[in-house]
Parts: sequence; C-alpha cells; structure tokens
Amino acid sequence: MKSWLCASLLLATQTALAQVATQKASATASQSAVHRVNETLLAGLRPGRDSLAVAEKRFKTKTVAESQGSGIKEWRDQCSGRSIRLELDAKGMIQSITITTLGIQEGKCSDKRVDFLEGKNWVTGVGLRIGDSQDRVVDYYGEPNSSGPAAKNGQELQLMFYQFDWAGSDVPQAMEVLCARDSGRVVEITLAFPSL
Repeated sequence: MKSWLCASLLLATQTALAQVATQKASATASQSAVHRVNETLLAGLRPGRDSLAVAEKRFKTKTVAESQGSGIKEWRDQCSGRSIRLELDAKGMIQSITITTLGIQEGKCSDKRVDFLEGKNWVTGVGLRIGDSQDRVVDYYGEPNSSGPAAKNGQELQLMFYQFDWAGSDVPQAMEVLCARDSGRVVEITLAFPSL
C-alpha cells in the first residue's frame, strides 16, 4: 500500500512537471514566433538568390542608372525622389536592395509613369510598406537588435536594425529600416545578404 501511494505521488509530480514544461515551451515558442520573423524579400527580389537579370526584367532596363565598375544599379524617379538601389557581386547576384523616398528631387516630372514605381515594388515579403508607421515595423519584426538617430539628405531619421543570422546563412542576414523622426513613417528599407 505504501509503495502504491509513493508511485501515485511520483506519477502526479511528473505529470505536473510535464504540464509546466509544456506551458513554458508553448509560451517561449509563441514569443519567439512574434519576435523571430526574418525577411527574405524586398521589392519582389531576394538578395543572395536573384540576379540583376531578374531585376531588369521586373523593372525594365531603360530607367536604370549605374556607376561604372561599382556594382551598383539604381532605378530613380527624379520627380518624387523614390529609388530602388541594388548592390551586386562580381557575378551579378544581388547582395543588397534598398527602396527609398529619400532621393534628391530634381523636379524633372513627366506624365509618364515608370514601371518600378508600382506599389508592389515598395513592400517587404512580410508586408511592410514605405509610409507605414514605426509601430508597424515592430508589429511585423519585433523590437530591433539596435536603434538610434540617423540623418540622410538633411532629414532627421530613426534607424531600426535587424539581424537575421539566427535564420541560417542561406537567407538575408540584416535589414535596416529608416523612419522620419517627425512623422514616425518608414522612408527607407534595406535588405542585405549576407550582411550590412
């Protein structure tokens, strides 16, 4: 009788410990899922996977600007200051993508709409868009690994930096999001493979 009581007590204790462990694992998993989202896509392109040829097909080559020998290609709208900038390796593979509204506005506007300005090119794979609030960035990706003040083209900005090295070496490793300090709105996003 005594051994049966001890066995019952031991079984009850193990069951309770297992339930606590399951609850902790479940809470950790849901917390990790909220704060451990990585990004692999920006402007419909995947750094480290897509080549310049894919970008040229998507954005058309007639509007591309390039710096000879620099490995940089850029589609710019001089009227709005919007641009999509690619950094390429020696083989023409995309290493980083930047979408921005911080370009210099030269006032050269026309009625002709250029392909790369379509809304589908101004969003991440998770759904963050240029113009979204800084709170939306945190909703999608969690708190940044680091953040702080920044400036570009005379604008006061807030930098949010995310590292995705935990997701594996075959996906983009870092993302920078710049928000206007006065409005708290996203004005630039950079996604890089392997890192910034």
